[in-house]
Amino acid sequence: MPSNHSDSDTDSDQSQSGSGPVRHSDLSDSIFRTYLEFTGKSTATTADLSKIQSFLTSSSSGALSCLICLERIRPADPTWSCTSVCFSVFHLICIQSWARQASDLSALRASTRLPISAQKAAEVSVWNCPKCRIEYPHSQIPKNYYCFCGKLENPPSDDPWVLPHSCGEVCNRPLKHGCGHHCLLLCHPGPCPSCPKLVESRCFCGSVKDVRRCGFKHFSCNNACKKVLACGIHRCSEICHQGPCSPCRVRGVYRCQCGKKEEEKECCERLDFRCEEPCEKVLGCGQHKCTKGCHLGECGPCPSQGKRTCPCGKRMHEGLSCKASVPLCGSTCDKMLSCGYHRCPERCHRGECIETCRTVVIKSCRCGSLKKEVPCHQDLACERKCQRLRDCGRHACKRRCCDGDCPPCSEICGRKLRCRNHKCPSPCHRGACAPCPVMVTITCACGQTHFEVPCGTEMDQKPPRCRKPCPITPLCRHGPNSKPHKCHYGACHPCRLLCEEEYACGHKCKLRCHGPKPPPNPEFTLKPKKKKSFHHSESTPGSPCPPCPELVWRSCVGQHIGADKMMVCSDNTLFSCENLCGNPLPCGNHFCTKTCHPLKNQTVPSVRQARSEPCEKCQLPCKKEREPACPHPCPLPCHPGDCPPCKVLVKRSCHCGSMVHVFECIYFNSLSEKEQMTARSCKGPCHRKLPYCTHLCPEICHPGQCSSPEKCSKKSLKKEWLCHNVQAAYRDAGSDPKDASKNQFGLGLIPCNSDCKSKQKVNDSELQLRRPKSVEVKESDYDRQGPKRKKRRERVQQVTQTSTLQKIISNVKRCLLVFTLLVVLAAVSYYGYMGLLRLNDWMNEVEENRQRRYPRI
Repeated sequence: MPSNHSDSDTDSDQSQSGSGPVRHSDLSDSIFRTYLEFTGKSTATTADLSKIQSFLTSSSSGALSCLICLERIRPADPTWSCTSVCFSVFHLICIQSWARQASDLSALRASTRLPISAQKAAEVSVWNCPKCRIEYPHSQIPKNYYCFCGKLENPPSDDPWVLPHSCGEVCNRPLKHGCGHHCLLLCHPGPCPSCPKLVESRCFCGSVKDVRRCGFKHFSCNNACKKVLACGIHRCSEICHQGPCSPCRVRGVYRCQCGKKEEEKECCERLDFRCEEPCEKVLGCGQHKCTKGCHLGECGPCPSQGKRTCPCGKRMHEGLSCKASVPLCGSTCDKMLSCGYHRCPERCHRGECIETCRTVVIKSCRCGSLKKEVPCHQDLACERKCQRLRDCGRHACKRRCCDGDCPPCSEICGRKLRCRNHKCPSPCHRGACAPCPVMVTITCACGQTHFEVPCGTEMDQKPPRCRKPCPITPLCRHGPNSKPHKCHYGACHPCRLLCEEEYACGHKCKLRCHGPKPPPNPEFTLKPKKKKSFHHSESTPGSPCPPCPELVWRSCVGQHIGADKMMVCSDNTLFSCENLCGNPLPCGNHFCTKTCHPLKNQTVPSVRQARSEPCEKCQLPCKKEREPACPHPCPLPCHPGDCPPCKVLVKRSCHCGSMVHVFECIYFNSLSEKEQMTARSCKGPCHRKLPYCTHLCPEICHPGQCSSPEKCSKKSLKKEWLCHNVQAAYRDAGSDPKDASKNQFGLGLIPCNSDCKSKQKVNDSELQLRRPKSVEVKESDYDRQGPKRKKRRERVQQVTQTSTLQKIISNVKRCLLVFTLLVVLAAVSYYGYMGLLRLNDWMNEVEENRQRRYPRI
């Protein structure tokens, strides 16, 4: 498919290079590098470099054209560039021909109008730049081909890393304003930028000193100027400015020069203030007054004193009083009249002579075709129109009674210029018209890249190759994620990504994006050079997505595994299998045993609304394990969530066995091991018998073995001996006290007789008295059954001890089993998906064959 903006993306130098080397498209970095490094900037964005950047853009885009011939300037063509104002580039042959024609025409005009020779006229002739009209002397007609900076003659054009018509060296031309520095850029077209060197300079008023760029060293400090004005009294109150200060505008009351009037004037007007009345000061004679206007200084002597002549000046009188008037002499006046040829014929008279000379003379008209007697003050002109051609060589003079020096043609040239769009606006002239002064700016669609071309060549120019991203925001849903492309002409390409619009079912549309397409801007649309072939698109841009065509495995209404059915995703038909429901009941512990039915919380389309059946209610008892661990079962029926705390009363004997405590199960099990030992203590004397004698432990009820049984300090039963003395005597006899036979009092150190039995009865009665009374609690039926259930549960929960090797082997077997299952599932999914794709392709092929055989009418 042809692209509307393919022209802007192709290299425009291909048509220029021919068989030459491929030229680098962008040389601005190398040209501006030295200047940017010196100024510390990163990009050429200043106004000084914009003209050069425009030339470089035109050159890289192949849009550099000669204004005279309107042909494209190729890299190998000899050129000449104006160095005054416009810096336009022309073909060397074109500018030579143009300059010679203009110089010859200027010499011809000078030789016909001025009294100089043709050779002198040729030497002083001038010619103009075709664009900016700056005059150049005849000696500056270009003869050779130089680079832009003028150092190298015939610069090479085969170096792809050097700008065409450039020597590739530093420009080094003197910068403007005569600062004494030179240009730092490489040889370049256009004006040199301002001087980037840092110099010390003062502001316009001289009060602030600062370090600035040499090209911008003249600056204003934005403070009051405060220079002494020309009046010598006041100071300038304007902001620091360039040039001389304006006249003093302070207003005040000042006298005129003669001192008669006082008016409010500006200070700058006080010296020139003159009233409109005469001076009227008395002169030195004392008789007359000064007739001058308001003036400064002395009025001078009386003009009626001293030597005086008659009005015509022929007779002189001396000694006359200043009051007496000079008598007339009576002779002819003979003063020269205004015509400059004749004199006044009247007698000596006072006042001015007649203004018009009335002497009749024979005069010739300007063209010399008529002679006639007329008063001297009248001009004689005939009615004959001049038929000679003017300088333009096209129009007759047609001026009445022309003297031969016909004025330049006042008509507008009006000839069609080579651009074929405009007419020549200059006065009618001889020779070729100046090129069209209009420059057409060709911009990209975003407007950030542009260059100027002569009028008439814009139709042959390719759009500028803009490196900026396209500013048009895509209207489809892929706008933020679409791949950015360069700025271009015409409409943007249709989105090539997949639609991937998510259906309500969760699948995504796999067609090409068919979202809305931004309309092309007609101003930046190129006419296609070839007819576009029609391609049938999958979907029209802006149309909604079709129904979901994906084939999915759809489960039954009960969502059972293994009862899936492959269906088109957009088909919402429901079906039921014959398996048991198996969904979790509300208790969360058991499953429904009904036949497959729709669940109550399942979303069903309104068109095929089905009756939802609730799952059965769980009637089984609760069999959850309580937390903390407890041997008592939950008394509630099967329920969700945690079981309530166990409130069953449990019996625990004290450490010495003399007392039984009753606790709530949840309370006792929630205690730590240390707290349980403390709670089980009866807080009374220990009732356990010591191991080596028949005496009781003297300590408070405690867990574990009684401490230091061999140090019992009580008396023995048969003889009043201390118990530890008896044990020591037993050891001295070579026997160990542990080997003695046991009875209910401990170790029998001596044979028991009747006295011992009576003593035993006494000890038993004493033991009964020391035992505290236990709390009698009536056991419930549940407590009677408790030990049996506990033993049964302990037998079930008994875990056999396994070795470490057996554990490792069992873990390895489990990992291998899980890995095998994952591999099988991946293989089934992959081959199933590939089968579905092949099935889909086969169905599409069948549908296309059917449409070909039976096309729609």
